[in-house]
Amino acid sequence: MTLSPQEQKLADAIALKADALLHDLILHVGTPTGGFNEAGIEQTRDLLTSRLVALGATHTQTDPDPKPQWLLGGQPGGYQPKTSICERLNSATSGRVLIAGHMDTVHDPDGPFQKLDISEDGKTAIGPGCVDMKGGLVIAVAALEALQECGIKANWTFTLNADEETGTYHSAQTLADQAKLHDFGLALEPAMPGGELVIERMGAGQFMIETFGKSAHVGRAFTEGISAVTKLAECVLAVGDMPDPDRGRILNIGPLEGGPVTNGVPDHAKAWGNVRFPDQTIADEIITMLDALNTSEDSLPGVKVHRSFNRPAKPLIPATEALALQARSVAESLGQKLPFAKTGGVCDGNLLQQAGLPTIDTVGVRGGGLHTPDEWIEIPSLVERCQLLAILIARLSAGGSEL
Repeated sequence: MTLSPQEQKLADAIALKADALLHDLILHVGTPTGGFNEAGIEQTRDLLTSRLVALGATHTQTDPDPKPQWLLGGQPGGYQPKTSICERLNSATSGRVLIAGHMDTVHDPDGPFQKLDISEDGKTAIGPGCVDMKGGLVIAVAALEALQECGIKANWTFTLNADEETGTYHSAQTLADQAKLHDFGLALEPAMPGGELVIERMGAGQFMIETFGKSAHVGRAFTEGISAVTKLAECVLAVGDMPDPDRGRILNIGPLEGGPVTNGVPDHAKAWGNVRFPDQTIADEIITMLDALNTSEDSLPGVKVHRSFNRPAKPLIPATEALALQARSVAESLGQKLPFAKTGGVCDGNLLQQAGLPTIDTVGVRGGGLHTPDEWIEIPSLVERCQLLAILIARLSAGGSEL
């Protein structure tokens, strides 16, 4: 399929926005939104939603749902971000596109990694969140503005949350509710390093093992104590025997906590972990294994396992494959390649598809080094992926056909 004259006009209009796209990216990368930085998140929200409202969208916000207290990554000062819903749906009962973006990053808002540094040849740049996903937010808003400027009808809702990097606990229900009102889902996660579109993802979950003992002075009453740390060590070793990577059963333990001093038998210890799974069968196996570590409430040493498997697996389903093929058709019309891939990473696309919405979730920019001080973006992808996104939204709004 080739571009129609109207689509070519749209692509040309976006090509003229190259400088504006880069300037916008510099602005957003320089606005720190990691670590639940309220000022940066709310500034970003205002910048983005004001432009969407200018396109005729209505802007509403939903209150955050609670998050399990035992999880890592609490919000300093108690700030819990709301989720923005910018809706510009017409009366059509099909072709309704849900665009999902997250404003938060993993980067320390007070750390040294604060701005976009452009390479000497102008082809790449390094900066916090430049691909995950500030580049995606920049191209999505620009794509919708270009559609409006070219007089092309589009039928969309844009959601903006700020807790994706910590599990989407506050916004998961809002996303699920919105998924049920739309026909296609597009999440703005960055493309894979080779530009691939992810069409299949593993699921993920969090857990914490909490152990209990009896405190005692190491020198005077060692035998009267019961070490929670020793019991935790036994549990950690047990978890170490649980993974079966060939079947996609993955468990990992990271932070450990236990015992404030070396000369006291510790009565409390904790370990936090992460799991990955390709389907619910494997998820259920992991749940059974972890739950088997639990002991009765009155026993010492005691074990209590907390778990939250909040990211369901995102297997390839026919409706999502069909959506991915439409995206590939647009890419090929633009002279771009769009190979497919799968990954063990998770995102809000997992939640949208679980709620029944066919979703492709790497329609953002190209780059790499996600979640590191070397996060980088391929600058030409701002224009190229913006063109792809705009034409795809137009075709989906029109029922999937060429304009």
